[in-house]
Amino acid sequence: MRGVGLTRKFRRETELAKGWLRDDPVGAEQEEAITLVESTHSRKKELAQVLLQKVLSYQREQEQLNKGKPLAFRVGLSGPPGAGKSTFIECFGKMLTERGHTVSVLAVDPSSSTSGGSLLGDKTRMTELSRDANAYIRPSPTRGTLGGVTRTTNEAILLCEGGGYDIVLVETVGVGQSEFAVADMVDMFVLLLPPAGGDELQGIKRGIIEMADLVVVTKADGDLVVPARRIQAEYVSALKLLRKRSKVWKPKVMRISAKTGEGISDMWDKMTEFRDLVLMSGELLTKRRKQQKVWMWNLIQENMLDHFRSHLAVKDKIPVLEEKVLRGVLSPGLAADVLLKAFKDKLWSSALAQFYLSTKTSSMFLSVCDNSSSLSVCLPWINSDKVLHVPKANCLNPEVS
Repeated sequence: MRGVGLTRKFRRETELAKGWLRDDPVGAEQEEAITLVESTHSRKKELAQVLLQKVLSYQREQEQLNKGKPLAFRVGLSGPPGAGKSTFIECFGKMLTERGHTVSVLAVDPSSSTSGGSLLGDKTRMTELSRDANAYIRPSPTRGTLGGVTRTTNEAILLCEGGGYDIVLVETVGVGQSEFAVADMVDMFVLLLPPAGGDELQGIKRGIIEMADLVVVTKADGDLVVPARRIQAEYVSALKLLRKRSKVWKPKVMRISAKTGEGISDMWDKMTEFRDLVLMSGELLTKRRKQQKVWMWNLIQENMLDHFRSHLAVKDKIPVLEEKVLRGVLSPGLAADVLLKAFKDKLWSSALAQFYLSTKTSSMFLSVCDNSSSLSVCLPWINSDKVLHVPKANCLNPEVS
């Protein structure tokens, strides 16, 4: 019965993929597809990979028909709290849909470190855009992910492109580690800054400014026009001192007002200029290929950490060592070394046990154990109830009992 249920689920993901890859997927299919890839349930994660593989194959076919050009333009948007990101996205998104574009907004929402809950309020802050038939807004909780970019943001981008959206906006939380993460999944990184606050250059990390392809000073209207001009001048000077990342593009600094709409159209012109230049030079495709590799290793790193935390060799030791670190009895480095050693010893003993059982002979096993003086394992003899003891001192002299 379990196999039948799983088959039905796989059939459902196939149907979901077909529905999602239509020119106009319905809202329910959009929500269901991204909810599936965001799931942490092991079986649903497997089903999500089936869906993603179908979408990826479809995307490759469409890009070949498009002469190798990407189907969508991926833009990362970030800035400190109060920069007016949501107000800008609504104004910018409405302008794009009026020009015939289809826009997807992936807004990463901060989760509470205490309760684990999140506001998920982007649709309430972007009321007009959320009602637009050519726009799709998907708030996603971080669930404590470092930096605020969810582990499934890449998959969500892929699904949105497969669903026919030609512009994908990824809004990140604050200014910090999230910007380094989002830069590895978008074509262009835009830094939004408010026109007031004092010591602006000191408050933004140098590395984040270096990653920005476009720096935008928001709220440049009314009494804030003069401060906006001042900050624009400061960032123009600062960018001249930074290392050049592209051979064909020099980062620009602009002023806009989402309230009046001033500068929004000019900003889009600069963004399309950037896209055309990096596409013609080949930098865009090279960047995307590198991002695929980074994506793979990020997933491996995260999954390995989850595997480490739940492994039987360290699972019970973690809370004990954490408590000792909190009390100052152990240094964090020593506690980490103890956990890693327990984890690696268990992995080695399991690997040697599997190898020994697969060889069917003890002689092959003993030749592998040569010079492995730090390992001690107990293995059952093949076709025997006796146990092989391999002492730490000498793996070449097993003791049988």
